[in-house]
Amino acid sequence: MAIWWMREQEKEMNIEQLKETLKVDEGVVYEIYNDHLGYATFGIGHLVLDSDPEHGQEVGTPVSEERVDECFEKDVQTVIEDCKKLHDAWDGYPEEVKQIVANMMFNMGLTRLSKFKKHNAALQSGDWKEAAVEGRDSRWYKQVTNRAERLMSRLEAV
Repeated sequence: MAIWWMREQEKEMNIEQLKETLKVDEGVVYEIYNDHLGYATFGIGHLVLDSDPEHGQEVGTPVSEERVDECFEKDVQTVIEDCKKLHDAWDGYPEEVKQIVANMMFNMGLTRLSKFKKHNAALQSGDWKEAAVEGRDSRWYKQVTNRAERLMSRLEAV
């Protein structure tokens, strides 16, 4: 019984570690602001949804730490679900690979990350170094070079 429980726990990723990394990569803002595309956003890169109570609020409207955390918890669950959709082998990936892929998913979303065919194929086959090479060969890498290089360097080191 205890062995089963441990194996199940190993499948879960360290959400707090991901949160701390995303705070660096995404930032954390306790008010509504417009992102680089002009979309209302707050917290750790949370895009304001029509269903959010913040929808329609002015830029600069304060948002509590509790609300930021609540939205992050929802967002990260969606990210993990999307990672599992994209990667059949997700549960078998090392923790560090899960951290990197989840960070990329948080940044790009399922639609964009699913277009990284060679990168994703390398991940599925467990070739982390090739996945890093393919991750660098992208428009995403040129757009967020510092973040992307940190992630690809970590991937190479797995």
